[in-house]
Amino acid sequence: MSTEDRPPAPRSLAEALRARGDAALGALLRSRPDLITPVPTDLTQLATRAGTRASVVRALERLDRFALQTAEALAVAADPATYGELLGLMAGDDADPAVVAALPHAVHLLREQALVWGADDRLRLVRTARELLAPSPQHPSPTGLGPTVQEATAGMSPGRIQEIVAAAGLASTHDSVSAVTALTGLFTDRARMAALLADAPADSVEVLERLVWGPPYGQVTADPAPRLRWLLDRGLLLPTAPGTVVLPREVALHLRRGLAHRAPEPVPPVVETAAVHRPQVVDSAAAGQAYTALATVEELLKDWDEGGPAVLRAGGLSVRDLKRTAVALDVPEPAAAFWVELAYAAGLIASDGEADERYAATPAYDAWLEQPPAERWSRLVTAWLAATRTAGLVGGRDAKDRTLSALGPGLDRSAAPEVRHRVLALLAGLPEGAAPAAGPVLARLRWERPLRGDRREDDLRGRLAEWALSEAEQLGITGRGALSAQGRALLGAPAAPAPGPEAEPSGPGDKLPVHHHHRPAPLAPLSPAEQAVASAAAARLLAPLLPEPLDHVLLQADLTAVAPGPLRRPLADMLGVLADVESKGGATVYRFTPGSVRRALDAGQAASDLHAFLAAHSRTPVPQPLAYLIDDVARRHGHLRVGAASAYVRCDDDAVLSEILADKRAAGLGLRRLAPTVLAAQADPAGLLEGLRAMGFAPAAESAEGDVLITRALAHRTPPRTAPEPVPDGPPVPDDTLLAAALRAIRAGDLASTTPRKPGTGPAANGELPRTGAAETLATMQAAVLTGEALWIGYVNAEGAASQRVIAPIRVEGGFVTAYDHTADEVRTYPLHRITGVAELADDAG
Repeated sequence: MSTEDRPPAPRSLAEALRARGDAALGALLRSRPDLITPVPTDLTQLATRAGTRASVVRALERLDRFALQTAEALAVAADPATYGELLGLMAGDDADPAVVAALPHAVHLLREQALVWGADDRLRLVRTARELLAPSPQHPSPTGLGPTVQEATAGMSPGRIQEIVAAAGLASTHDSVSAVTALTGLFTDRARMAALLADAPADSVEVLERLVWGPPYGQVTADPAPRLRWLLDRGLLLPTAPGTVVLPREVALHLRRGLAHRAPEPVPPVVETAAVHRPQVVDSAAAGQAYTALATVEELLKDWDEGGPAVLRAGGLSVRDLKRTAVALDVPEPAAAFWVELAYAAGLIASDGEADERYAATPAYDAWLEQPPAERWSRLVTAWLAATRTAGLVGGRDAKDRTLSALGPGLDRSAAPEVRHRVLALLAGLPEGAAPAAGPVLARLRWERPLRGDRREDDLRGRLAEWALSEAEQLGITGRGALSAQGRALLGAPAAPAPGPEAEPSGPGDKLPVHHHHRPAPLAPLSPAEQAVASAAAARLLAPLLPEPLDHVLLQADLTAVAPGPLRRPLADMLGVLADVESKGGATVYRFTPGSVRRALDAGQAASDLHAFLAAHSRTPVPQPLAYLIDDVARRHGHLRVGAASAYVRCDDDAVLSEILADKRAAGLGLRRLAPTVLAAQADPAGLLEGLRAMGFAPAAESAEGDVLITRALAHRTPPRTAPEPVPDGPPVPDDTLLAAALRAIRAGDLASTTPRKPGTGPAANGELPRTGAAETLATMQAAVLTGEALWIGYVNAEGAASQRVIAPIRVEGGFVTAYDHTADEVRTYPLHRITGVAELADDAG
């Protein structure tokens, strides 16, 4: 392209953005959604917002390590810098081929993020980014470089500068500016600098080597040692304050062979494979863990079925209640905190909102229990993926040194979902059955998002990744450290890459230390609709791998029952009432006791029902000791039946009914005998049950059909509750509809603000709103209707907000003008009295 055909170089970031197409501008708004919250009026305002400190910091924190190193190099380069100068800072004198290959993409990324603008011969870092990344005594540069010679000598006396120039072997000059320029030229000339340092004492060179990679500042006494004096005399060290010297940037770059960074990292660390398993082994192990996860959540909610722990005044579980829950689940306290938080994130538990506030299961828990196991698992892992609450923080301290408690405030970390997704995406990039070590995964994440400054936050991100790996294993998303097929489907990931020949295990379940240099394609987080489809697909893959529920147990003579596997829901529920769990594992052992049998009778069962239940569900005969236990406990239990009359009591033993009628405590129940074995009551069934139990009887409730009601009267549920909303990590990424509308509005506003006007239109020529009288405004509008020309107007709306617009008048009547508004891209009607003035556009205004 000839010089005449080349478009003019942009003079500002706004002009650079104006030259972008809609696709490039949309990519910027999608990657930096804070720029359209709210939508800017034009591209100038967009550029201004892109240069604000908060927005620039946010954009820098989302750069990978090499792109950030590139921005840091530009911050210590000239402003503007050429691409060649930047390449020298990044690749050094040896021109590292990996850096040479990666740098164009890094520069493109910085341009796309609006952190760098300008052509390759005039690259400019956004001013705010330069201020953040450039070296200063208060904020050292990550490059370890210090100020330039010009910056370091800014306050130095002209005489002292001339002394340094002379000692360095340069000709004296007439002014300090040319002297500093000559000194800078010496330090940036490789050959002359090599000759100068060749004469340096060895211990002086040793001083330079200690400062070369930073920090560049050092301390000196009022009478420096000879090795320091030699450096100070020649300007290789320059004083910045009493007792402090600095290594000039040009000298450091010569010693570094041109490198701005000690170790440029153009290529991300490889996620290496530490072990390889057969995919079937991985999927089976993950499915077994998924079943354990479901059983653990069910056990937790069953433990809280009659009302869980009290809510602390500040919110959350007490340390004592968390310990008790851990004992009940037979897991460590951190694991108990994880399961509690998971159930809360899935909307299965919440506080009941009562005066004596307690945690309990929600109505959604009952609906969840009725779902197939794979769908229940899908709901848990979907909630985990999106949750910002972080169970790993439980037991730590917040900024005010308060203990963080499970289910309490302060556990939200907005980065958690992104870290979880990225960890699983890295696993998805490995061949099937490949399990990485944690170290390479953490190293890759640190390269992709090297947070600056706050080391505690950087440490938190690493811990989030470690927790993600551990929690994914507990949930059955991974098995033996490798991503399972259902886990891959949960991410919406494509099929895994085929393993190389070195990745084949040598035997069943073998683990081989294999290194895979496969770089996974980045997986974008799914939208809610896409995640629902992916979760359903994961559930379908998991369903065949889960153990089939059994409909039988093995009764033994020592008053125990053995469940050799998972039990079907009705059987498990009934057995959980009739017996106590004694041990868990591959097989669950239940023990029958007088208390557990009484519990079943209290739930509405009769002795005959229990005998029939055990006979129907046992693969072994019902042992005689168990039959005797049931009959003995039931002998004085459940003679009475209560139903609706308002309520009634029936009993085969009329003497018992006579005893009730004679009892003074029954006066408030309004009882009367309807038949020898039936009493009617004025009280409702629930009140009648309570009254009879208070009198020492043990009645059982029945339905209107006369069937025994098998319900747990003490089950406690919260009112309907919604799951906690994740705390977003900044503004949400705009969808296509919002992005298209924002681009349209920005383009239209930019048209209005940049359209050329005819000269001599008064204030309009200075960028202010045009001011014309009412008569002139009306005449100009009417003329434009006839000619079809567009006009530039100033307009003040009903709220008093002023704006400028480009319109093409269509009709003027009744004090209103109807026109096509180029700014809004639609036909609108404006009151003439709100138009401050009108100006004609220049003839060449496209």
